[in-house]
Amino acid sequence: MQTPSSIQFTHSKCSTLMTVHNHQLKNFHGTWHVFGFHYWKKIFIPDFLGASASILFHSKFQEMIEQLTPHDNVLIWSSKIMPELTAFNDNTTINLWRMEDGFLRSVGLGGDLIRPLSLVIDSCGIYYDATAPSDLENLFNTYQFDTAVLQRADQVRQRLVELKLSKYNVGKTESLNLPADKLIILVPGQVETDASIKFGSPVTKTNLQLLAAVRKDHPEAFIIYKPHPDVLTGGRLGELQSTAVLLYDQLLLDTPITDLFEVIDELHTMSSLSGFEALLRHKKVVTYGMPFYAGWGLTTDKLTCSRRKRKLSLDQLVAATLILYPIYVDPESGDVCDVETAIHLLHQQQSATKTLSLKVKLYRLYRKIFEKKR
Repeated sequence: MQTPSSIQFTHSKCSTLMTVHNHQLKNFHGTWHVFGFHYWKKIFIPDFLGASASILFHSKFQEMIEQLTPHDNVLIWSSKIMPELTAFNDNTTINLWRMEDGFLRSVGLGGDLIRPLSLVIDSCGIYYDATAPSDLENLFNTYQFDTAVLQRADQVRQRLVELKLSKYNVGKTESLNLPADKLIILVPGQVETDASIKFGSPVTKTNLQLLAAVRKDHPEAFIIYKPHPDVLTGGRLGELQSTAVLLYDQLLLDTPITDLFEVIDELHTMSSLSGFEALLRHKKVVTYGMPFYAGWGLTTDKLTCSRRKRKLSLDQLVAATLILYPIYVDPESGDVCDVETAIHLLHQQQSATKTLSLKVKLYRLYRKIFEKKR
């Protein structure tokens, strides 16, 4: 048996402003300098910060630095974080926050500029970066889960499974003909330039490497490979070489991943959120990186992280991930809501959304042309 490798990590300065729990996120007070956001994200950022936040958007780093005063808040999209800003934060009294998509995002892809239902605002790091702590990891390590929140987590989990909801909720149901006498393994593809691979999977970094590792460990298994939907639309990198067909038994392009959860035995991943979604369905999950849900005793892990010291139940994992950590906002009203309302809204969107809009189709065409020129 292979001995798990240890993932290296560094210390991260955490804000003393507040620990990020959902019930505390309805109103952020003080001045917020928002930097590094695409134009379309600026439309909904104020809803997630609340009416008590005084927001200043900046396009130039130096311009923002010159306007900062002690205890101001700086908000940046997590993938846009820069060493200069981190160093500045370490030597000042500003509060640096990172923003990222939540785990129940939308009906449609982020690459299609679909407004998110949930975001996370992290004062410490960000959940996909295993090299440093995050508010979510701190919740896992220290939060005292009471009976009420655990019962609520169980109900949330059951509702998500019942409604077959996931992060993006895309694809078309189709009948599958799978062997009854083999281990069925799902390998979800990822965007290979994704920060969750850069900061959370130091050994296995490509879809091809992942498939090769799974096939080596399970030569007799029936392996299903499902490419990431953002890769299929041409907007992100992660397409397999033609030789990869020798490593899997079936390629599924448009089947909803929630349909596959019902027929697989195991899911193997670098750091995909689909691993968390498989845990919700009580499936065995093997991680080759260190996603946020790994290292807590619920997954079979190829790596280890010494910061993750606690064994969690599934209800505890769900409570922190879906109830305590994210912020949910109704995209129609702009009001902060709870996870149960977000699930209801997602289900409504899923029932109403059948075809792509012309705007989305044209934007996907633009991305495909642009990606080929890179």
